[in-house]
Amino acid sequence: MNSFISFISVFVLCYSLSAQKIFVTKNSYQADHKVYVVDYEYQADLKAYKVNQSYKAKGNSGLWYLTKNSYQAEKKLFFVRYKYQADFTVYFVDYDYQSGWRNEEQKHLLN
Repeated sequence: MNSFISFISVFVLCYSLSAQKIFVTKNSYQADHKVYVVDYEYQADLKAYKVNQSYKAKGNSGLWYLTKNSYQAEKKLFFVRYKYQADFTVYFVDYDYQSGWRNEEQKHLLN
């Protein structure tokens, strides 16, 4: 559990976090969606890329800008510990062109 909390803390602090301005909540009841981070790309519903400027977060394409305040966000996410708790799974990619949904029909998961 401590490593999971550390991962989320580093995730939020290291990146100023797809019409997707995202805020990561500390409580599941505050979230619009619950998300599980997978280890491999093929396991993910969404491949997400963290951008460093809010204007780069475009549509529902997996380009995420992490906000520091919930009122700045368009979506609030809570990262769960187990896959069965999640609304969808995500894998963080290294380049923006890699982002996107595995199936276009899944876009509704983050609307």
